[in-house]
Amino acid sequence: MTRLPNLINRDDIPAELIETYDRVASFRGGAVSGPYGILLHSPELAERAAALGQFVRWNSELTAAQRETAIITAARHWDAELMWGGHVLLARKAGVREEVIDIVGSKGNLQLLTDGEAAIISYVRELLETNRVKETTFSSLHRLVGDAGIVDLTGLVGYYATVGFTLNAFEVPPPHGVDPLPD
Repeated sequence: MTRLPNLINRDDIPAELIETYDRVASFRGGAVSGPYGILLHSPELAERAAALGQFVRWNSELTAAQRETAIITAARHWDAELMWGGHVLLARKAGVREEVIDIVGSKGNLQLLTDGEAAIISYVRELLETNRVKETTFSSLHRLVGDAGIVDLTGLVGYYATVGFTLNAFEVPPPHGVDPLPD
């Protein structure tokens, strides 16, 4: 049970939030889910977050596999169960290898991954764990994704920090049938 009403069903939305609900849904492919049922309690924040989410998820310089690898790494860092489960499904659809998902989930060693996979995970892990990134880590990712890509990936991680904090602070449960966080 969430700590605030989770406003994900349009039929349950107060009249004063319908326009905001519809705008948020328009940024998200027609649906309000994840943290957005909570964020709607602050309409301006919900709309701005949805606009940023639309960009970092679907319009950035990153490939779908790169994005989803970064997102599941952030989800694991925050132990955000809904984000983890939902994005593991999306990672698989984007072609992220099971070995990558398993290593991210277990917070395992990156030696068995490709250089590109390891560069993304290392960058996200370092940024979230230390608030900084070593020069070698930065350079590895920069070579892979370029100027716009590394800025986009950093923005993606920041966006998903908001998502993870919202899901965790308001105790938004994952839907049935998604992969739980590994132990």
